[in-house]
Amino acid sequence: MEQEIDILSRIIKRRRSIFPVSYTEQEVPVEVIKQILDSANYAPTHKLTQPWRFIVFRNEGKAKLGQELARLYKETTPANQFLQKKYDSILEKAGQASCIITLNAALNSDKVPEWEELAALACAVQNMALTAEALNVGAYWSSPGMIVDLKYYLNLGEQEKCFGLFYMGYHNEEPREAQRGPIEDKIKWIES
Repeated sequence: MEQEIDILSRIIKRRRSIFPVSYTEQEVPVEVIKQILDSANYAPTHKLTQPWRFIVFRNEGKAKLGQELARLYKETTPANQFLQKKYDSILEKAGQASCIITLNAALNSDKVPEWEELAALACAVQNMALTAEALNVGAYWSSPGMIVDLKYYLNLGEQEKCFGLFYMGYHNEEPREAQRGPIEDKIKWIES
């Protein structure tokens, strides 16, 4: 019988960012999205602030979010730096994804520093990514510059911030080897 640690280790090592261009047209069911989001709720959180907040965009809502992101890109990019190809790709990615989840945090600056809330959100997103991988759902955390201007579109509270977009979709991409250097190069041991 396979040990839990072996299963967990395999999922961790197999997890990759799967980009919307690789997604199929098969819709990720709401039940699967909920399962992925439920795993986020078990991330570590200092003082139990549980800062992660998510907004799930599907169907027409997803298309409207893509249009808003494209509009913000065009509006905030100087004319000499604007790329029609990038504008088009924002719309295309929204169309390719089964859903897009905004990754928001409710900051509790009276209790913990912002970086700790962001760390908790990142742990929640890692739980989502691992769960998505275990369910054969492709996922990708994107953090385009336009997210800072999404506050009003998302109707976020005074202490809330958007830190990214989580694209998801079923895919047919072949597994690929992780590109990581040896962990031994990243550890220093002090024993006395």
